[in-house]
Amino acid sequence: MATTPYFILSPNTVLSLIGLAHGPDKTLPNPAEDWREATVDVVIPAFNEESNIPLCLAALARQTRKPTRIILIDDGSRDRTVEYAQTFCALNGMDLITIRRAHSIGKTPTLKRQSREFDSDVEFILDGDTVLESDNYIDRVVEELYKGIASACGTVLPLRDRDRHAMLKTEALQTFLKSHPEATIYPRVGWFHHLQRGITNMYRDVLYYFLQKFVYLGQVTFFGSILNPVGCAVAYRRSVLKTIVFDRYEPILGDDLTNSEDIFIGFAMNDNGYRNIQVTDVYARSQEPEVGRVPGQIYLWSSSFLQSCYYFDDLMRSPFKAFKRYRRKKKEAAKVTGNHADKRVHFEQYRQPFGADYTRKYGRPIGWVLFMSAFEKVAFPTALLIMILLQLWEPLAITLIAETAVGTSILVTVAKGHRLEYFFKSLLVMPLRYAVLLFDLITVGRFAADLWIFRNRRWRK
Repeated sequence: MATTPYFILSPNTVLSLIGLAHGPDKTLPNPAEDWREATVDVVIPAFNEESNIPLCLAALARQTRKPTRIILIDDGSRDRTVEYAQTFCALNGMDLITIRRAHSIGKTPTLKRQSREFDSDVEFILDGDTVLESDNYIDRVVEELYKGIASACGTVLPLRDRDRHAMLKTEALQTFLKSHPEATIYPRVGWFHHLQRGITNMYRDVLYYFLQKFVYLGQVTFFGSILNPVGCAVAYRRSVLKTIVFDRYEPILGDDLTNSEDIFIGFAMNDNGYRNIQVTDVYARSQEPEVGRVPGQIYLWSSSFLQSCYYFDDLMRSPFKAFKRYRRKKKEAAKVTGNHADKRVHFEQYRQPFGADYTRKYGRPIGWVLFMSAFEKVAFPTALLIMILLQLWEPLAITLIAETAVGTSILVTVAKGHRLEYFFKSLLVMPLRYAVLLFDLITVGRFAADLWIFRNRRWRK
């Protein structure tokens, strides 16, 4: 496939062309700003969500922090999503701005348009199939943004049928159902489809719990950031989203910020010295696809991760710049002596200098996470495949047993109050997990072929 010339340039050249060598950005909050006074726009991207949008809005109605605006972006739905949303808001005294598209164009234009056309302090993205389980979800993530953070999300787990049933108790949803008794909060599918989604829910429940209660917590503890937020219920500093992401990258990439915009945005924030964090004490639940659609979704996430590694290769090479960064830190610390000692009352040990020029020269501590994640994504499934091809059954068995034992032990440790449940869930989903790992090799191979054989930088959706 023919490619335009700028996609053949090296990653550093591409990033330089779009202005990432700028100096520090002045888009973080001033310490004098009060998070309680921040204006918050809730943006709801939705596509054929008639079974979910009443739940989404009912959970939003009971939030302790009321948004300044609620903006529904209907991405070409062919069902009653817009009708139900407008009726729900009218009956429950909620102002709703509706933007309808004739055809689906994806989520990225939604984030870009709202970051530019509205003037809120915070742009809160809430997918139409996501329910805020914690009533103070928006309050908590907004509070964290005003500690020098660019994006913040809570803990996100799968949306189960029992969660849908619990939402029936909300007054706002009851009011809506009296007006629309034909509406259902359960997807109109047969038992086989429910079974498939149940399998996905179990697998994703184990995966999300492990990632968010152990891996992400460790990243925030040691590096002050996670690689990228969970995009279905995330708060962004609108000005940072606009200037760091869309104003800089759109001239080259347009709206194709890789196959998953949330991953790209998170990497861009880290590359420029901003932080993405997860708030562990608030929860949201999001509808998962049926098990047959999981491979396609995994491909989108994995390919986006690899594509983002390409665009932010300076960030990924941070481990090789660690000594240089260490020497710079020691040199700066030596200057702070005697009467010039830092007399601040409050310290933020994770604060990094702003600007991608700093990343290009010194890297960033969070780059260790990116480098190791990329290495694991390629090396571990490759090792499994080699053992299978060479019929090294004993080493393969030992590897799987050891890895399963370690992963299950960690999961049981962090799952306080639900340890027995997650112990059995972990064992049940292990075959699916290893199948996903091997499937990931297809994504890696396709990316490598695009990069080095076909010279194709127009990443395929």
